[in-house]
Amino acid sequence: MAKKVAEQLVEMLAKAGVKRIYAVTGDSLNEVNDAVRKSGKIKWIHVRHEEVGAFAAGAEAQLSGELACCAGSSGPGHVHLINGLYDAHRSGAPVIAIASAIPSHEFGTRYFQETDIIKLFDDCSYYNQMATTPEQLPRMLQAGMQTAIVRKGVSVIGVPGDLTIKDAVAGDTSKAIYDSFSETTPANVWVEKLSDMLNKAKRVTIFCGIGSKDAHDEIVELSQKLKAPVAYSFKSKMEIQYDNPHEVGMTGLLGMPSGYRSMHEAEILLLLGTDFPYASFMPDNNIIVQVDIKANRIGRRAKVDMGICGDVKSTLTTLLPHIQTKEDDTFLKRQLEGYKRVKDHLAAYVNIKGEENKIHPEYVMSVINKLAVHDAIFTVDTGMTCVWGARYLEATGKRKMLGSFNHGSMANAMPQALGAAFSYPDRQVIALCGDGGLSMLLGDLATIVQYKLPIKIIVFNNRALGMVKLEMEVAGLPDWQTDMYNPDFEQIAKAMGMKGMTIGHPDNVLPGLSLALCENGPVLVNIMTDPNALAMPPKVEIDQMTGFAQSMFKLIMNGKSKEVLDTIQSNFWHIKEVL
Repeated sequence: MAKKVAEQLVEMLAKAGVKRIYAVTGDSLNEVNDAVRKSGKIKWIHVRHEEVGAFAAGAEAQLSGELACCAGSSGPGHVHLINGLYDAHRSGAPVIAIASAIPSHEFGTRYFQETDIIKLFDDCSYYNQMATTPEQLPRMLQAGMQTAIVRKGVSVIGVPGDLTIKDAVAGDTSKAIYDSFSETTPANVWVEKLSDMLNKAKRVTIFCGIGSKDAHDEIVELSQKLKAPVAYSFKSKMEIQYDNPHEVGMTGLLGMPSGYRSMHEAEILLLLGTDFPYASFMPDNNIIVQVDIKANRIGRRAKVDMGICGDVKSTLTTLLPHIQTKEDDTFLKRQLEGYKRVKDHLAAYVNIKGEENKIHPEYVMSVINKLAVHDAIFTVDTGMTCVWGARYLEATGKRKMLGSFNHGSMANAMPQALGAAFSYPDRQVIALCGDGGLSMLLGDLATIVQYKLPIKIIVFNNRALGMVKLEMEVAGLPDWQTDMYNPDFEQIAKAMGMKGMTIGHPDNVLPGLSLALCENGPVLVNIMTDPNALAMPPKVEIDQMTGFAQSMFKLIMNGKSKEVLDTIQSNFWHIKEVL
């Protein structure tokens, strides 16, 4: 019996190492679904929303480095995929998305559920094609998978429903994919120029991005030779912070004054594998050197004086023998002392736990940090939860953290935890969710229960869109339409079939989280956190402080003096430190 195109597609995915397809089945996707059933080599993961499937596939690909797959059927299924695919693509996750489509003879007629996938997915993919004949499918699928795994991003293959039932054709090209990673080392002339520059400088700061993830030991050795503090981006924290005696934390919107100051007070700032997007946090008056494997990224975020194309590990391996060990550690000591002060201030929030239904989120995150195992996988929602995760979750060398760090989407944590739990069933997976994020894709709690995934969901329930509230306040705008009317998350969890609990008093945080993390199955912990807790960035502009003061004044004029006092009291140490 001849093999169908749908069966050929599944066979090629399996051969490429794809283990799961995250999807909602239906109409044009049904033949692919059936081919998965008959094959037995791939699992069909029935999510409730295609966006969740795309986030889950992106998480799987980021953690494993291998190809992951999601799918969506005609029209709405395509559109639902887009947000998760944008996140995967911007995160460098090798994902293949199968976009099944309407019958090919109906193309261009505005048929029911017709979408133009080329236009729709063009901005969130490296490869994006529609196959319309059996001869095209294997060639396009191989090209799409090859592109995704080598360029580290999304590929989209459109497959009309009528094509999936046709007899497969062998095709003229390879059916396998080949990961062609190779080391890239800069020319000797650049190594000599950089080493000469670094050897002469008295104050060097190293700033690392996720492109440095494989060069931890080389970075530590370089920092020891140069007596250089090491700052890092949120995305690279788990790879750079651990066993690093010279680390001084992060900078940027979620960072700390110590990271910011070490970068601005340096004579030379060495950027390693980073595409840090916030130009306002970059210094203007020092020498900046950028090392990146992708040359097109050099200089687009900062006023770079020297740009070097190379992967960080190979570049540093070549550079280190040319670096002279410095004796003067005055600059380094000053930055480490500043970092200690910052950590002392952060610890002050941990010691003040809050009150009934106003638990300090800093305290909650510090408890999670202490209770989580050494190789836990954390997923963090965009917003205030990211801030507390950035400041209180500590790296061990084994822990991983995923978030929507480049795309900045809400509702990413729970779907990414789903992909992490499927990929690593023996590891502890903790989803750190905002109430706004969780409620946006709440339905896929049922997916977690259906597949018996032991995910621990911690809801930081501050009854508000906390980051948006802060944005409005520093802009001098009244806090309006940021309050959240939330359901009882504990009862929803129980209705879905998982264990649920609510923590309203600070004294119950430690025993409650201890109990939750010891459970074998999925658990949702709804924690009533302080809605007035703010996340002050390491650099505050005068207009931001003016806007904040104006916002507080408007609250007072509207008879909300208590809210103003609560906000100042809840954030005394943050405000003191940045000032």
